[in-house]
Amino acid sequence: MELKLNRPICFFDLETTGIDVAKDRIVEISILKIFPNGNKESKTWLVNPTVSIPAHATAVHGITNEKVANEPTFKELAGQVYNMIKDADLAGYNSDRFDIPLLVEELLRADVDFDMKNRVSVDVQTIFHKKEERTLSAALKFYCNQSLENAHSAAADTEATYEILKAQLDRYEDLENDMKALSVFTTRKKSVDFAGFIALNDNGEEIFTFGKHKGALVDDVLDREPGYFGWIQNADFPLYTKKVLTGIKLRKLTNKF
Repeated sequence: MELKLNRPICFFDLETTGIDVAKDRIVEISILKIFPNGNKESKTWLVNPTVSIPAHATAVHGITNEKVANEPTFKELAGQVYNMIKDADLAGYNSDRFDIPLLVEELLRADVDFDMKNRVSVDVQTIFHKKEERTLSAALKFYCNQSLENAHSAAADTEATYEILKAQLDRYEDLENDMKALSVFTTRKKSVDFAGFIALNDNGEEIFTFGKHKGALVDDVLDREPGYFGWIQNADFPLYTKKVLTGIKLRKLTNKF
């Protein structure tokens, strides 16, 4: 089954220096862009992360410091990456929890003001976990009867994710071939920021999900403890979380007038 698209969708995968969205850096990015007419465009870049790649990360994806020493930094590539995804929805494997948050952090560090407004994301892993509870390699074997060669190569993982989503649509009749519907199905929780530090409660109000103010309304905390905003801005939180919190504060200020 081919995807029914009203706009392009970019499947993408990252290989990184680690799994900390706020601190770690991209060392490889692969994007497979699918257009509504069925055309495809793909790009893969090795990236100099400007920090040392830990041995445990290299053991996973095989990318060494020497391999990326002469490659462009993400800041140098940011314009190309943004131009490829700016008009598209996004999809990946575990992308809602990791790849999208980390990509947005890298874009913000490169002074590219990117967010998910007016686009949706589809996390193929969530479909798989809700239906079968397996890994990417097992997913490809289960749905497509293929073995995943070069696992943890960004290009191989990206192509596998695209093939899995098409096979999932063939297998599950209740899955609607529509990117907005798939985005709703693959959304785990109502996060406002990608990292999940700010979420929506049942009334659609922003709440903190961590620390001493866990479950409290963001608006109330900003009123009662103004210094909490400054603490978050100066602490080691993701840049996008800080951006979202700033937007909430500015909204509060605007509503006072």
